[in-house]
Amino acid sequence: MELIYSTQSSGFDPDKRYRNPQHFDHPEAGVTGVVVVGVWPKVVEAYENIGVEVTAIEAESLQVLVVDSGADKAELEALIGKLRIESDTVRVVIDGLDAGEIEKPEAGELAIRLYHALDGIRLQMADLASARDDLATENQTLRNELAELKVGEGVEVEAMKAKLDAAGVPYRANASKESLEKLVADLPKA
Repeated sequence: MELIYSTQSSGFDPDKRYRNPQHFDHPEAGVTGVVVVGVWPKVVEAYENIGVEVTAIEAESLQVLVVDSGADKAELEALIGKLRIESDTVRVVIDGLDAGEIEKPEAGELAIRLYHALDGIRLQMADLASARDDLATENQTLRNELAELKVGEGVEVEAMKAKLDAAGVPYRANASKESLEKLVADLPKA
């Protein structure tokens, strides 16, 4: 395993393992090579004492190495400019979202993709709200129909109880509609 001791805070290679030399206590086991960026004699000496190959790089030369790694300065500046524009257009979309109304950006691939994704979510939410409102209306209609049925059933039950009272037929006060119907059906026909 190779370790890189560096105080950098960005630009990490995901395939490499980094350590901050400011927090160095002792060499790690299983290390086969060490790259030390900057001047950290304690790290260099500790690994060399246990026979691990150490490569020291000055921090300034590392920055020059990155700039000179085949990318032209003008190309890098152009890329940074494009990234700034992209960042600005994404920020406009986010600011519009915070304000409650977003407009489709005219430029910026990521900003346009973000806008389309958010607009799709907005349309889905509108569909869900409409479906919710339709269900609420249907629910209220069903409640009203149920209330009407209960009122109608109550009138029928009272009419049957009145017939049974007139005929002098006893029944339970909480008798079901079905039992009252049976008692009324058994009344002598006059």
